[in-house]
Amino acid sequence: MSDKINSRLGMGAELERARGGLQKIAADLLRSAPAEDAAVIVWPLVCGAAVASRTNALEVNAGVLKIEVPDEGWRAQLMSFVPSYLEAVKRLWPAGKVERIFFQIAAGASRR
Repeated sequence: MSDKINSRLGMGAELERARGGLQKIAADLLRSAPAEDAAVIVWPLVCGAAVASRTNALEVNAGVLKIEVPDEGWRAQLMSFVPSYLEAVKRLWPAGKVERIFFQIAAGASRR
């Protein structure tokens, strides 16, 4: 193997270790956070910065993580990601007992 390939393989392993470390830090943070704050903490970790900047985690109640979205288009698009979002929430915050994600359209937003 060339040095370039070996270097890339090594970097991939380093990134995986870093990802695991970050997930552990996030899980520890969520474990120590009050339940009402944990939803706000976990959502950006699950959906990423771009989606988090346009949405708002409101609460977790009776196993439902409620997320405010800007409009029906966002709601429809995010629905396709629910299975992977739920998997990530359960991995990062098992004590949260989130079974569903509900996308609520922001008050005054277009419901096209």
